[in-house]
Amino acid sequence: MRIRILVVEEERVLADSIVCGLRVEGYSVELAVDSDAATRALLTKHWDLVVLGWWLSERDRVLRAFRASDRATPAIFLTSRDATADRAQALNAGTDAHLCKPFDLDELLARVRSLLRRRRPTAEPVLRYADLSVDVATQRVERARRVVNLTPKEYSLLLYLLHNAEYVLSREQLYEHVWGDGHDGISNTVEVHVMALRRKLEAAGERLIQTVRGRGYKLQELQLTDES
Repeated sequence: MRIRILVVEEERVLADSIVCGLRVEGYSVELAVDSDAATRALLTKHWDLVVLGWWLSERDRVLRAFRASDRATPAIFLTSRDATADRAQALNAGTDAHLCKPFDLDELLARVRSLLRRRRPTAEPVLRYADLSVDVATQRVERARRVVNLTPKEYSLLLYLLHNAEYVLSREQLYEHVWGDGHDGISNTVEVHVMALRRKLEAAGERLIQTVRGRGYKLQELQLTDES
């Protein structure tokens, strides 16, 4: 699975430049341009590294969400000033590195590579959503504390949905990330596996995998959506 990086930056031109540069390096990158989107992404997905604009509005709320959900993921903070007090504040907030704007993209990429190389080893996480839990180390899946036995492909499909909980994923995205190939527009492989996974999960509870007509699927509790 590719390295996943979240970029949180309100300056859109700078944000687009960072995202483009990281994607060229082969990373899987998502952009959040405001505090709400950043908090949502930090709490619902797993990231290998976060790049966070220091002057983001409601920055403290985002930082609390970040470190409350994941204390091990490295973070690079982008700041507009290079004063000693600002650097100390960034370090105290949980940063692993910081860059002062304007900065060279190559310098950012170097910092990213360095932090990813020296990431602290951590135990594999237990992913949770509603009454569903997945122990990544053992690949044990439980729904309402009942074990759900999945095939390897069903497990991979569920893991990708969990990492992107409450986001609509197209059939093309599922095919590419779970099967590692482009969708030909004809195969019903995705539909068959979603149906099988739904049947197993629903044996222990309400529907969690919702169909969004014309767009794809998303993992979401039924009572939180008007689409089924």
